[in-house]
Amino acid sequence: MDFATLRRKASTAALLGFRVTPGPVKRAVVRTVAPSYTVGAVCVLEHDGEFLVLWQPHRRGWSLPGGLLGRAEDPADAVRREVAEEVGLDVDPGDPVTVRVDPVEQGVDVVFRVRLDQRPDLALATEARKARWTSRAELGPADRDTRGILDVLARAADAPRPGRLLDLPR
Repeated sequence: MDFATLRRKASTAALLGFRVTPGPVKRAVVRTVAPSYTVGAVCVLEHDGEFLVLWQPHRRGWSLPGGLLGRAEDPADAVRREVAEEVGLDVDPGDPVTVRVDPVEQGVDVVFRVRLDQRPDLALATEARKARWTSRAELGPADRDTRGILDVLARAADAPRPGRLLDLPR
């Protein structure tokens, strides 16, 4: 038996063993060997061509309202909670418009967009020191996550790039 065949058989045996392993043990194994990512939910609140950004002491530059999901929390519930906590607004975030995966920082951001008919009065919480409406061109210093989210959001408006077969197997 050659090495490739032996390797395939060992892999099949491992997968069959994994299939019959109890759920809690499976999850522990996956959490041990797989990279862990934090998951956040972010809301882009837009009005008249501008979006809301916040200045928060724990961020490096302007940032969008949002934060990390709690355990077993739905992203829409998390973003609604975060927007209420940070700026005092109760929003229906609708469906996510895109997702940003940051392999460097090991983070996933679920991005929501809420278009407003008028600019509401804000009630800044202790996290946010300042808030302002801005355009991308006038944003100024923004944290790394915010820049990445705005880039992904801009690309989300484009038609998705279709996949293709790169090489036929030999």
